[in-house]
Amino acid sequence: MQKIKSLMTRQGLKSPPENLSDLGAIESLRVPGKEEFRELREQPSDPQAEQELINSIEQVYFSTDSFDIVKYELEKLPPILNLQELEEYRDKLKQQQAAVSKKVADLILEKQPAYVKELERVTSLQTGLQLAAVICTNGRRHLNIAKEGFTQASLGLLANQRKRQLLIGLLKSLRTIKTLQRTDVRLSEMLEEEDYPGAIQLCLECQKAASTFKHYSCISELNSKLQDTLEQIEEQLDVALSKICKNFDINHYTKVQQAYRLLGKTQHVTPDSYIPCLADLCKALWEVMLSYYRTMEWHEKHDNEDTTSAAEGSNMGTEETNFDRGYIKKKLEHGLTRIWQDVQLKVKTYLLGTDLSIFKYDDFIFVLDIISRLMQVGEEFCGSKSEVLQESIRKQSVNYFKNYHRTRLDELRMFLENETWELCPVKSNFSILQLHEFKFMEQSRSPSVSPSKQPASTSSKTVTLFEQYCSDGNPFEIQANHKDEETEDVLASNGYESDEQEKSAYQEYDSDSDVPEELKRDYVDEQTGDAPVKSVSRETLKSRKKSDYSLNKVNAPILTNTTLNVIRLVGKYMQMMNILKPIAFDVIHFMSQLFDYYLYAIYTFFGRNDSLESTGLGLSSSRLRTTLNRIQESLIDMEVSADPTATLTAAEERKEKVPSPHLSHLVVLTSGDTLYGLAERVVATESLVFLAEQFEFLQPHLDAVMPAVKKPFLQQFYSQTVSTASELRKPIYWIVAGKAIDYEQMLLLMANVKWDVKEIMSQHNIYVDALLKEFEQFNRRLNEVSKRVRIPLPVSNILWEHCIRLANRTIVEGYANVKKCSNEGRALMQLDFQQFLMKLEKLTDIRPIPDKEFVETYIKAYYLTENDMERWIKEHREYSTKQLTNLVNVCLGSHINKKARQKLLAAIDDIDRPKR
Repeated sequence: MQKIKSLMTRQGLKSPPENLSDLGAIESLRVPGKEEFRELREQPSDPQAEQELINSIEQVYFSTDSFDIVKYELEKLPPILNLQELEEYRDKLKQQQAAVSKKVADLILEKQPAYVKELERVTSLQTGLQLAAVICTNGRRHLNIAKEGFTQASLGLLANQRKRQLLIGLLKSLRTIKTLQRTDVRLSEMLEEEDYPGAIQLCLECQKAASTFKHYSCISELNSKLQDTLEQIEEQLDVALSKICKNFDINHYTKVQQAYRLLGKTQHVTPDSYIPCLADLCKALWEVMLSYYRTMEWHEKHDNEDTTSAAEGSNMGTEETNFDRGYIKKKLEHGLTRIWQDVQLKVKTYLLGTDLSIFKYDDFIFVLDIISRLMQVGEEFCGSKSEVLQESIRKQSVNYFKNYHRTRLDELRMFLENETWELCPVKSNFSILQLHEFKFMEQSRSPSVSPSKQPASTSSKTVTLFEQYCSDGNPFEIQANHKDEETEDVLASNGYESDEQEKSAYQEYDSDSDVPEELKRDYVDEQTGDAPVKSVSRETLKSRKKSDYSLNKVNAPILTNTTLNVIRLVGKYMQMMNILKPIAFDVIHFMSQLFDYYLYAIYTFFGRNDSLESTGLGLSSSRLRTTLNRIQESLIDMEVSADPTATLTAAEERKEKVPSPHLSHLVVLTSGDTLYGLAERVVATESLVFLAEQFEFLQPHLDAVMPAVKKPFLQQFYSQTVSTASELRKPIYWIVAGKAIDYEQMLLLMANVKWDVKEIMSQHNIYVDALLKEFEQFNRRLNEVSKRVRIPLPVSNILWEHCIRLANRTIVEGYANVKKCSNEGRALMQLDFQQFLMKLEKLTDIRPIPDKEFVETYIKAYYLTENDMERWIKEHREYSTKQLTNLVNVCLGSHINKKARQKLLAAIDDIDRPKR
């Protein structure tokens, strides 16, 4: 199509316009006449031939660039002209022109209806534009007439009317302001009539109206006056409320309540002022009891003086005097209990008037501390155990602590799921008693500050509160917060306590290097837990460094930020338990759940492996499995979502549980370069062991406050849960040991060994060297990991024990895969194993080598006779059926016949049958 348009341009033709902007082209376009169309259409038509002619036209004719066609054709002529060729070429050009002209004519005929329709639309548009021009002309003419007929007088009339409306509005505002200015008179009258609700309603309405006219300068003073009036009304309300105490009137009390409701102050004591008001109440009650105490003290003192005087003087009137003294004493003693009962009722009413769950933990502990001190006052005042106060505060405390504990469990789950198990650097002398939360265990409690903020006691002598504050002071006086004065110096800089220790931590020692004094001074025997050894020989340190990878680290506790948070929580729980001993069991139960959830998380993250129990090595004790099952059933919510058909009881039970935590994706346990996350596993497992040690340290304190009937629970918690923390080491480090050495490669190498040799060999097989190289690489990786985190001696011993045990059992498994073996082959097995033991003992100082007898006994069993072997099979059930069967099959033909073989295989089958 584009080519046709280009040719039309070359021939002086124009295509139909594509938009309205080309309307000028419509008039200049020459439309072929009917005769021309007829001539073109009457010519014989062969569409294919015409298309071939059009396609044969040179490309230059279709270009949009202007060029001289005549010059182009003349330049193409050859130097020597041939008339016949020129005529043929001319005829060809005419045919091409005719084909193009016919194609153009067809296109014009095809577009003719659309062209006519568009031309009609343009004509209609032109007519509409002409009509619009007429309407605009008429509109302008009418506007000129209106302009000439509108006079200045009319505009003046409208302006005056506008001023009138503004003045009417101003007059209305002034009348309102005048009314507001006179409101104080009406408010005074209503207060005299004790119409407090009406006065407050009027005052609030006036304040709302005043806010509407706040753009007037006189209103700012009125607003201040109304606010003062509202405060005055509130003061009179307090006075009116106090009158109710002496003379209760229904109508009067109803008005007071309505007034407080309008003020939005139905709760007379706000949360911010609750603690100061409670302290003020206790101070006032203390003053009453102190005055009574001093009264009794005066009588007791003067009675003693009078008795002494009477003994020295006349006995006249002694009986009457003694009677009076006895009567007064009985009256005063009777008043003690009565006064204390009144005190308890007043404080109980105050406590019940507010929901204590709105307070933060520190404020709640502060309230408990005040109530605890008040109960101490009651016990010293009249020997009362304060049953009324105890029951009241116990109910609220249990509910508060239950909700608080649930929130803390959810936080613990969040911490565990975001924990990367990096070491939290604390000093080597770190103790939980250095934390703020445990200060109460070393300090005497002060009634004015919470237990974590109390100053140290200056006297070990027990002094009653009445003796301490008899002449001055008040036990409920709120003092300044001492928290800022206390600091926690527990964190070490960069994980080290000094630059020298940091420098020595990364220094490697060879067999000829001198051991620095810092290392000798900091060395601790972790097996016995003894204090630092002052004089440790160089030989001792060199001999211990084979398996003790903690010699180059400061002997600081291994714990994480999450561990520290759990310890702080335990401290807070013990604060509440120490203040309010009646809820000790509930608090200890919640504390045990913190430890349970932490232990379960460590096991879930690092120790859960279904293949562990199939080893038969007893990696998880029955006690540990029982503990984990108990925690899962009682504390862990294993359901993904709540079941809508579940009963209400089941839903309530699920509220008491916590979803199982998930290990953070930032913790990688699949890399062999890091020994499959050994550093993270050590930090996690040893932090649990450290946490268990802290619970052991706190056991005497918990046992002292636990009720006698509940002590079996505490004992069971320690014996079945806390003591199992260290048992998690075996299953957790077993996973590392199972991947650190390539045991499968060793089996493949052993399968290629020829064991039916005919002569005694003096050279061990290559699988031994390969296995020893694996252990050397394992040793190097342990050293690399120890640069990140201290590996305690019990941990390294367990790792080496696991790896050696697995290697020895793999050796037995490799021997059990042997199809043919001679006596010389069995000797070669012993040679290989002895070579392995000799080299292994240079890498580790673990003695005895684990499962050494397991391998040696299996090799020596080859030489047993039929009867001895049958007895041996029955006694050694630690071997698998496959291993025993292979032993019998390999011995066939050497010293055991087929009949004996069948008998031994039957004995093996009898042993294996109960296992099925």
